[in-house]
Amino acid sequence: MARLRNGAGARPAHHVPAILRRPAPWPIPPGWRNQEGMTTPRMDQVDIAIVGAGAVGLAAALALAEGGRRIALLGPVPTHRDGRTVALLDGSWRLLGDLGLHDALADKAAPLAVMRLVDDTGSLFRQPPVEFRASEVGLPAFGWNVENAELVAALAGKLATRAGIRHEPGLVSGITPDEDGVVLSGEGFSLRARLVVGADGRRSRVREAAGITARDWDYPQSALTAIFAHARDHRDVSTEFHTRKGPFTLVPLPGRRSSLVWLLDPAEADEVAALDDAPFARRVERQAHSLLGAMRLDGPRGRVPMGGLSVERFGADRMVLVGEAAHVFPPIGAQGLNLGLRDVMALRDAVDETSDPGAPAAVSAYDQARQADVRLRTGAVDTLNRTLLTDLMPADLLRGAGLLALSRIGPLRRLVMRQGLAGGMAR
Repeated sequence: MARLRNGAGARPAHHVPAILRRPAPWPIPPGWRNQEGMTTPRMDQVDIAIVGAGAVGLAAALALAEGGRRIALLGPVPTHRDGRTVALLDGSWRLLGDLGLHDALADKAAPLAVMRLVDDTGSLFRQPPVEFRASEVGLPAFGWNVENAELVAALAGKLATRAGIRHEPGLVSGITPDEDGVVLSGEGFSLRARLVVGADGRRSRVREAAGITARDWDYPQSALTAIFAHARDHRDVSTEFHTRKGPFTLVPLPGRRSSLVWLLDPAEADEVAALDDAPFARRVERQAHSLLGAMRLDGPRGRVPMGGLSVERFGADRMVLVGEAAHVFPPIGAQGLNLGLRDVMALRDAVDETSDPGAPAAVSAYDQARQADVRLRTGAVDTLNRTLLTDLMPADLLRGAGLLALSRIGPLRRLVMRQGLAGGMAR
């Protein structure tokens, strides 16, 4: 069931969230005096503060530091490994190249030359597998698959070498907007920024402070993630089996290794997650119809509950949202983190020609740039996932007809590929 996380747009304009009503712990500007009559030092000033130091936040810090802006990145860099990888589509891979990361990732990422869809629902209208080949749209690969932890480590390593970026690993505890900027305070810091970027995930404090309403919902699914070694070559082919429980996807990694994302109903996810490594690998091999031969676990395992989130707008009051602070949906079609990196590219463009990155015109330009792209992909992924979860004949017929059309009609297939890469294909 969908839920509303109400922002300021859903309450009186004078209302301030409880988190923001605490007395400000930061210094006040020179000339102001405290109750004892003593002046205090000037508050630190930055052009842009980014809240959240995951992959999207790190990429935003690096991209927005171009042009000599003073950047603050706030929050700890995650270091855990849970078997999750990201298929970085062409545009995301080029952004990382612009940020100087290709060398650091080259031997950790595998190209995705072919993306194969297999109808494994048992439907009466089941169609043959559909293959999308990057060569059909003039690319050597749709993208490159890399473990999330390796991507974050590479981004953090690059950030450590960049001048003009201040990293505070403490958590943000206070966010107060005013006419000239936004004051942020937390563990060991207080500062004022002309623009705040919320890269702080699904339960974003920045989104709350900006008064942006979010609608979120749950799916009756959990995702199991893992990394496997296998007996057969994957040949740079990513295979997504569409099952009645959701997608079961194997994505290439370097060598004879692949990452798994397997969506199941929570009860079956409990059963499969409880298996020891060897029986878990056999269960995965069976689900994959032995496509890659014998499999064994070759990395960490994880589990993620599935849900979705959308927002009414992407910025307000000198604050903007990127990544999962702005959109969440199931791992279908390699759209999740890629959409967050497209947020970063759009924000970089929106503030490129302005001396004040938090000016209303810049925030509005970013909001307008993200509306269509995010809503189109959120709707498409949500619709496909829900059709997999139903055994209604009209839904099966529609999905089967779509796969048949994609397999038989080359121009349509190429159009779908270009739309899947939209905003990120090489021009």
